[in-house]
Amino acid sequence: MATQIKVLDKYFEPYISHDKIDKAIQKIANELKADLAEKNPLFLVILNGAFMFAGDLFKKLDFPAEISFIKFASYEGTESTGNVRKLIGLDESIEGRTIVLIEDIVDTGISMEKVLEYLEDKNIASLRIATLLFKPKSYKKQFKIDYIGIEIPNDFIIGYGLDYNGQARNLKDIYKIIP
Repeated sequence: MATQIKVLDKYFEPYISHDKIDKAIQKIANELKADLAEKNPLFLVILNGAFMFAGDLFKKLDFPAEISFIKFASYEGTESTGNVRKLIGLDESIEGRTIVLIEDIVDTGISMEKVLEYLEDKNIASLRIATLLFKPKSYKKQFKIDYIGIEIPNDFIIGYGLDYNGQARNLKDIYKIIP
C-alpha cells in the first residue's frame, strides 16, 4: 500500500488492506452459506460502490444464487446529500424471492432506507442486508443489518469501489482522508 495518495484535491492514507477486506468478505460468505444455502437467494447489488465487494463475495459463494443490480445516488464530493435518487431499477420480478441487498458501506442509513422503501411492495419472501463497511456512530435508522464485514469510525474513505467524485474506485485497498 502506498503511504499517501492524492485524489483530485484531497490526500488519503492507507486504512484497510485488501487482505483484511478479503477476510471480511469470506466471513460474510460463510454466514450467508449457513443461513441461505438452500434458498437460492437473489443478491441485489447497489451500484456503483458495491460492485467490487459483490464480485468478490459472489465468487466465494458455493451454493445456488443469482445476482442483479440497482443504482441509487446520494453523495456529492465527500458528503451525503441526504437526497437519494433512483437511477436504475429492477427488470425482473422478485416476488416470492429471498433477497440479499449488497451495499459497500452503510453510514447514516438514509440510502438503504430508500432502497427498502423501493422494495416494500414487491412481495418478497425475505430480505437480508449485507454491507462490507458499517459506520455505527453515523447510523441513524432502525433496520437490521444482517451481515457486516468491518465496522469503522466516521472517516471519509475511498478505494475498493468507494469513490471521491468518481475517482479511486479502482484501488484494491481502502484509504481514509487526511484532514
